Amino acid sequence: MKLAIKDLKGNPAGELDVSFEVIDNGRGTQAVHDTVVAFMAGQRSGTASAKTMGEVNGTGKKPWRQKGTGRARAGSFASPLWRGGGVVHGPKPRDFSKKVNKKVAKLSLRKALSERLKAGDILVVDEFKLAAAKTKEFAGVLRNLGVDGGTVLVVVAGADDAIERASRNILGVGLATATTVNTYELLRYDKLVFTKEAFAKVEARLAD
Repeated sequence: MKLAIKDLKGNPAGELDVSFEVIDNGRGTQAVHDTVVAFMAGQRSGTASAKTMGEVNGTGKKPWRQKGTGRARAGSFASPLWRGGGVVHGPKPRDFSKKVNKKVAKLSLRKALSERLKAGDILVVDEFKLAAAKTKEFAGVLRNLGVDGGTVLVVVAGADDAIERASRNILGVGLATATTVNTYELLRYDKLVFTKEAFAKVEARLAD
């Protein structure tokens, strides 16, 4: 498979051969599911916490005597039946993370990239250098590439402060590096824009 390379003005700048094996069948679908579920689970803070009856702050005195009042028996002000009392089976801090082994993660990345390639949702630019770290400059590049109508993920070879500052105020635009981009990000956005160097690094990840 070949990909057309464009410059930042949207003009043709050559072609790129896709070196990794594109998945054409249903293989990898479960790996994608497992990886995305694990990623979403990892985003959960797991800090929700409710006090049990024993943790509620207050006296341990019995509200009233056991017999003779005509009311139902009550043993504690911290009873779950009472306002301000403890919570039965309430949430406690926990770790929601799930483990995905390296082979499954690599297969899911290959599958996601293959599907986006077949759908024609990937663009490759020769480089992504801005004249100035301005939002207007970045928006102009997206407009030249024809990807300014929806959400777009820009994948660069390494951290770039100028691109980060120029892109962070544009709604629906994400920025990732070739070493950190994951399956969830590849599937979340409408269009993916890779620099030539970044695409080569992602291919190297799949080849390891």
